[in-house]
Amino acid sequence: MGEFHSGFVAILGRPNVGKSSLMNRFVGEKVAIVSERPQTTRNRILGVAAGEGWQIVFVDTPGLHKPRNRLGEFMMQEAEAAREDVDAVLAVVDGAHLGERDAAILDDVRQMACPKFLAVNKTDLVTPEQLMPRLASLNVEGFERVFSVSARQGDNVDALKTALVAAMPVGPKYFPDDMVTDQPERVICAEIIREKALRNLYDEVPHGIGVEMMGMQKIGDGRMEIHATIYCEKASHKGVIIGKQGAMLKKIGSEARVDIERLLGCKVMLRLWIKVREDWRNRTGDLKTLGYGE
Repeated sequence: MGEFHSGFVAILGRPNVGKSSLMNRFVGEKVAIVSERPQTTRNRILGVAAGEGWQIVFVDTPGLHKPRNRLGEFMMQEAEAAREDVDAVLAVVDGAHLGERDAAILDDVRQMACPKFLAVNKTDLVTPEQLMPRLASLNVEGFERVFSVSARQGDNVDALKTALVAAMPVGPKYFPDDMVTDQPERVICAEIIREKALRNLYDEVPHGIGVEMMGMQKIGDGRMEIHATIYCEKASHKGVIIGKQGAMLKKIGSEARVDIERLLGCKVMLRLWIKVREDWRNRTGDLKTLGYGE
């Protein structure tokens, strides 16, 4: 029997470059929520990918940005912590929107001692003629390899994963074969609800949305009954989330229930509530309640 190779890979980049989508592709299941809104990911999330003789634990991180509140500070602490004790780092940039912030992040990643790889994502959104001069503008010195990929369509993702596997040292199996994330089910369910809220509310309600799981319990007929509270920062936001005659809240709940039922493997009765907590992103107690802190 050959040697087993394993390790941790941190995924770093600015907000909305597709880090979570890429990790979901690696893992083969949805373990991190995805939306077009920047800063969707707020916590470090581990995603486990494995094959014959290897296992990689991917560490998805919040996008690197300048914090504007205590939640933002927490997110940057999570991203910084993810850089410690990893066996490789995967920097991700958006091939359709390269800029100075990407260059600054790559300069920072270049200082890390471990093997470094670069993924130029969202190549399905640009033509080769548009992409090539943008790639030429990147300073890729210090990176083992550069891959043009599409996390959405899966283009070239397997080749990138193969290169990462080859960079892993000999090591133990960190997680059981049937485990794809370190996140508890209640946390994933809360994140699914937040994802559906973000996708449906667009720019009507800014990033001040959090979800607190109030309870999960099996009921007599094998269904799971889930109660969750959506936090918002303004009374006006509450009306938007509820919608006319409750239509928006019903839509959010209906879409979330489909994904949660797929996750849990059973029918779900989902009950959502709305709570106004002004400036909760700067309140230590509220941040801890929602899982953003010790």
